[in-house]
Amino acid sequence: MSTPLLNVWEAAASSPFYPPVSKNQQFTFGFLLLLISLVLVTVFSLNRSFINLPIIGVPASLAFGFGAVYMICAVGVYV
Repeated sequence: MSTPLLNVWEAAASSPFYPPVSKNQQFTFGFLLLLISLVLVTVFSLNRSFINLPIIGVPASLAFGFGAVYMICAVGVYV
């Protein structure tokens, strides 16, 4: 007897998941993103305006968010 869940399980077994950033590179990638966010936040704090908010502020916050998650995963604390 075959169930839909069993079919999905067997189909997934033939195509394993490979993450975009490997476990060995997570610390380096996270550190690089945090460093980029620090530079962007510094530039944004020196030139505050509504024009710089989407150009510098949003990428800085995204880099900090993803960098923090990668660093947390790299040191062994799983979210």
